[in-house]
Amino acid sequence: MEELLYKLLQSPVETEILEFKEAKNQFDKDKLGKYFSALSNEANLTGKPEAWLLFGVNNDKNIVGTQISDKQLNEYKKEIATNTSPTLSFIAVHRVAVAQNNVLMFQIPAAPRGMPVAWKNMFYARDGESLTGLNINKIERIRNQQTKLDWSAEIVPDATIKDLSVEAIKKAREQFAEKHPKLKDEIPTWDDITFLNKAKITINGQLTRAAILLLGNPESDTFINPASSKITWILRDRDKIEKDYEHFFCPLLLEVENVYAKIRNLKYRYLKSGTLFPDEVDQFEPYIIREALNNCIAHQDYTLGGKINVVEREDGFLTFSNLGHFIPESVESVITADAPEEQYRNPFLANAMVNLNLIDTIGSGIKKMFVIQKNKFFPLPEYNLENNKVTVTIIGKVLDIKYAQKLASMPDLSIDEIILLDKIQKGKSLTDEEIRILRTNSLIEGRKPNLHISSKVAEATDEKAQYIKQRGFKDDHYKSLIIEFIKKYGEANKKDIDNLILDILPSVLELKQKENKVRNIVYAMSKKDKTIINKGTNRYPVWVLSLSKNEKGR
Repeated sequence: MEELLYKLLQSPVETEILEFKEAKNQFDKDKLGKYFSALSNEANLTGKPEAWLLFGVNNDKNIVGTQISDKQLNEYKKEIATNTSPTLSFIAVHRVAVAQNNVLMFQIPAAPRGMPVAWKNMFYARDGESLTGLNINKIERIRNQQTKLDWSAEIVPDATIKDLSVEAIKKAREQFAEKHPKLKDEIPTWDDITFLNKAKITINGQLTRAAILLLGNPESDTFINPASSKITWILRDRDKIEKDYEHFFCPLLLEVENVYAKIRNLKYRYLKSGTLFPDEVDQFEPYIIREALNNCIAHQDYTLGGKINVVEREDGFLTFSNLGHFIPESVESVITADAPEEQYRNPFLANAMVNLNLIDTIGSGIKKMFVIQKNKFFPLPEYNLENNKVTVTIIGKVLDIKYAQKLASMPDLSIDEIILLDKIQKGKSLTDEEIRILRTNSLIEGRKPNLHISSKVAEATDEKAQYIKQRGFKDDHYKSLIIEFIKKYGEANKKDIDNLILDILPSVLELKQKENKVRNIVYAMSKKDKTIINKGTNRYPVWVLSLSKNEKGR
């Protein structure tokens, strides 16, 4: 993001999709909403997936920094979601630290095709660097986008049914019958064209791009050039060095199973811990592999001419990636939503895959992947939505046994809480609001960023010793140890004190943080408590008990 920030700062002027604001401590919510509407509409009109609003940068493009907190950001997000129509929010808000200054990079989505974005029922736009109303011409340009054709529904004029795989059509009939059991007896009476029409894979007997992707012979891939049906499987060792690979092309209806067969789905054996865990499970649940792969096929942006990648690592990581931005607001919104998404990149292809029982469109697939991982006590799926690509990583092993024990011993945790605990397991940062949620439920302790499990969780998972190591002791305990050392040996230098207490400081602290804590404890004892004095030098201190302390100790 820092690289992107400097790239944006190189723009000679602000543009229709780029705005700089100082916003050192706050920014007016109503004005923020107007800019959101304007930048979103202009991104749509210029064919860009996003626009940028930067806080902490003045009009001369100098970084001045902003002090806006995560709490304020959450208020901004809530305000935007409440007052925009259609309801939208930021793709992401990136906090970038540059030369001890924070810059906030608001990533604003382009207005949905055919739907200009309003703020409090008013449409806004940009005129160069100025904020203005969205004129009728621009409104109509956006609204007329409703007529845009779906890439996957486009007819391939030179292709015929001979360009489709006989084996793939046979498999499609079986899948369709499984999805529509009431038609099971009728399906065999249909000829291939009738079946393909009814399954909504062809249109009036004409082959679509979706038909080529799902059912086409391998050589039929040229019909959709410069798009491609290619899926690449890669095997890497623990050091991410490539060991094997293979390419797969249409018919994807059949090749999905061939890709699946390449993945070495080994058995994972749990460490024994009473009756908390099963003896062994598959590293990767078959449902998750097929769901992730079929999602890549359904949601790939084929206009970008790329391929789908499946990368398997020998140390238990499996990654799927496809080109194109993630259309829903966020992964979390998909998991918690009670309704399916309203928009799909390739609606014709997605509908055909639904009819062939490959995917569903009720929004439950991703949530089910999360639940499966949770029930196995494995880390949750990890999504990366940067660089106009969707990447999901599935981890086929227990990453942190303590996290697994938490889930096993606290089955009533909500999916939202588990998602946040999963972030702590993976060492990811949490917002102030996320930390508040976990603190409210007594699930974490410590100060940001050194968060650790709470005593409540430690007791539930028999991790009391680990809890103490992470939390540490009160400062008075360390002070008493230093005093007892000096009483016994008469004096203590810096090395003595480091050897005495460094190892028993909270394990979540890094070495530099531990050294700073020791320094602060000694400073407090000499300046505030006045229990010890330095008879050495500032560079080579030698600490002894003060006279008052010696008197008290007699």
